Amino acid sequence: MTEKKRIDLALQGGGAHGAFTWGVLDRLLEDERIEIEAISGTSAGAMNGVVMADALTRGDRHTARQALRDFWQAVSRAGMASPIRRTPLDMLTGNWSLDYSPGYLAMDLMSRLVSPYQFNPFDVNPLRDIVASRVDFARVRACQDLELFVTATNVRSGKQRVFRREEMSLDAVMASACLPTVFQAVEIDGEAYWDGGYTGNPTLTPLLYDCSAGDILLVQITPMYRSEVPQTAAEILNRLNEITFNTALIKEVRTIVMLQKLLGDHDIDIGCYQEARLHHLSGDEVLSHLSVSSKLNAEWAFLCHLHDLGRTTTEAWLAEHFDDLGQHSSLDLERVYRETETIR
Repeated sequence: MTEKKRIDLALQGGGAHGAFTWGVLDRLLEDERIEIEAISGTSAGAMNGVVMADALTRGDRHTARQALRDFWQAVSRAGMASPIRRTPLDMLTGNWSLDYSPGYLAMDLMSRLVSPYQFNPFDVNPLRDIVASRVDFARVRACQDLELFVTATNVRSGKQRVFRREEMSLDAVMASACLPTVFQAVEIDGEAYWDGGYTGNPTLTPLLYDCSAGDILLVQITPMYRSEVPQTAAEILNRLNEITFNTALIKEVRTIVMLQKLLGDHDIDIGCYQEARLHHLSGDEVLSHLSVSSKLNAEWAFLCHLHDLGRTTTEAWLAEHFDDLGQHSSLDLERVYRETETIR
């Protein structure tokens, strides 16, 4: 019988693109050779994480897979009432973008001119209701089968706040997904929080210090590289957001790699940093052609499309890198280190 490989997952945020991560989790949960010890997630990554933790407390892997599907179906049903929808022409041509949706254009313009405290004074957020109805946070806090870490950004200090499973709440998850141009800051214990992507998308530190698996699989859905320079105002803002939401993660990975390289060369034991094996499952190739507006596309057909892409990408990753788990990093650490040297 094949020995199970224990891994920790780092799940990025990305709105509806989080359905790609749903596909990744669906495939990993299907694989009895894989045991998921912990999840560190931001925004949509955090939502996938709490849905999975809640389901594991009341059932098994199959329960978790069904719960994830039910959650994304609920997101899709809520989206059916939204004015932010594809145009008939986009539907006809198979374009998943909302760039020409009157509802999307109106919301995008309003978010640039008016504060959410003005255009949404009652802080209405349908996603909050979906998470509240699908997740029992008492069960999440009691979950013994999965450690959980959710990242948010403290508005006043600009520092990262990591909520651990034992203190997990609806507010913590919504803080992690709080885009400041769309929603009012989420207040927790007298502090205001915005989207965790600004300071950790997601953070790797708790997976290093508080977990024992040793293998960290980063599931990245925010494009790292784009071949073309953005030209339109929307494209420029989108690229700025992508760079911002990847910067903290890049710095954290480079820090780990530099420590491994520097102290490893001097035969110094650096504990969790020395033992960390980093792996990377990227949606760049299949997601980079999607515009930022598609992150608000909650059509069931689109979410299933992303789910299938996540499953297929994970299947290919497992075929190539399963044997690396427990042995060594499959992320090209030398390339990361060379890039770090170049920018010093």
